[in-house]
Parts: sequence; C-alpha cells; structure tokens
Amino acid sequence: MIHSISVRVEAAPCETVTARPRPSLRPYVVGYGGFRTGTAEPPSRRVLPLSLATLIVDFAGPGLVTGPRSTPLVCESGWRHGIAIGLTSAGAAALLGVPMRELAGAEVPLDALIGGRARRLADRVAEGPDWAARFAVLDGELARLLPARADPTPDGAVSRAWWRIQESAGRLRIEELAGELGVPRRRLEAGFQRRIGLPPKTVARIARFQHAALLLSGPAAAPDLAAACGYADQPHLTRDVRAMSGLTPLRLRAFLQYDGRPAG
Repeated sequence: MIHSISVRVEAAPCETVTARPRPSLRPYVVGYGGFRTGTAEPPSRRVLPLSLATLIVDFAGPGLVTGPRSTPLVCESGWRHGIAIGLTSAGAAALLGVPMRELAGAEVPLDALIGGRARRLADRVAEGPDWAARFAVLDGELARLLPARADPTPDGAVSRAWWRIQESAGRLRIEELAGELGVPRRRLEAGFQRRIGLPPKTVARIARFQHAALLLSGPAAAPDLAAACGYADQPHLTRDVRAMSGLTPLRLRAFLQYDGRPAG
C-alpha cells in the first residue's frame, strides 16, 4: 500500500524499502516502509487514502500517526528518514491505545499517544546499520510494546472482511462479502464503523484506488488500467483517482514513477 508521495518534485528521488513484520505481529502490523528523502529538509507530503492507521517513526524529527481516510491530506511538515508502519485496527488499539475509528481522518503526533516511548523507539531503531537490521529491531520493539493480553481479532468478522477486501483489491461486493462470512450486511457495516471508522464500501473504494496506484507506480501500466482495477471505464478511473489523490492518473503516475514506491 502507498502511504504518501511528495507534494512537489524534489531534487532527488526518495529511497524506499519495504518489508513484512515477523509472523506473530501480522494480526497487528500490515507492513513496513523504510524511507530516506533526497533533500536536506523534510519535504511536504501528500498522504493518500488508506483504510488503516500509519505510524511514522521519524529518525530525525517527531513521529506522526495518520488515521484511515478516503481523501488526500497535505502535510506541510513532512518526514525525511525513518520507517512507516501500517497498523490494523487491532494494532492501533494494542500499540497506540486508541480505537482506530478515533484516528479516522486525523494526523496526531506520536508522542501524544505513547509519550516518551516514541523517541526511544525512533532512537533504538535508528541504531541499525542497514534496513534489514532496522526492521529486525523494529520487530522486537513492537513485540515488546504489545500488551500481554492483546487481542489480534477484537472483531473477527470485521478483521476477516477487511483482509478479504484487500485481497480482492476492492472488487468484492459487500453483499457477497457478508454472505461469505455469514453475517448480516448491516451488522458488518456497523462493525466497520465501530472498528475502522469507515464503511466497508469506502474501504473497498480505497482498496481499488490503492491497486490502481500500485499499477501506476510500476514500470509499465496495464494497457486497460480501468478494467484491470475494476473500474467501469476510463472516466470512472479518472474521477476516482482525482477525488482520492487530488491528481489526474497521469500526474499521479508521474509522481509515483519519480519517487519509486513511497513508504507506507
């Protein structure tokens, strides 16, 4: 998943490296994205829609948490060198101590949620000599921060539904999903609002947009990108990409191709 891109073209592209957490963390953590900008000053960032919480561990500045959102957000005070951590609803509750729905649409300083542990976490991870070492240290630190009784599936139906939506890249209809899981649609919708802060239809729309962004970030986009991503036609793709990123597909692709895959 792509968390953010630069607002403006910078002098040098951003270095990015992705990794998955250790298996025991995967109910809580979707993945890691290490990043280092090519500029001396933190660039402004355009945060793209995501249906999870993202914890930014900034080695050179204050950390940040961005919540699930369906519209873009411009952060004027960006981040320069660190790791972005994608958290599920269980991960937000266990590691940040707040329900993910309370973070929906927000950006919150990390130390406002976990206090002095934010700086200690950044300093400890930054000591790693390379990305592989930093990710390994992060695995250990997050495992240590998890409460002993953390529940990886606080709402099993919502958790399974969220993962199925991601696996289908937003193509699975909500009625089909509710039937597959054996729960009423209204109960599923209420569960998404309670756990994530977004309805399942919006989560599916975000998943479809993220799939399109991933294809646009590759060296060669699909010949019929709209159909490949589940859009009705090219105008539908253009409208959705513009609504979710503030950019046309061609402009979004230009930023993605320039930056490589942004951290997230």
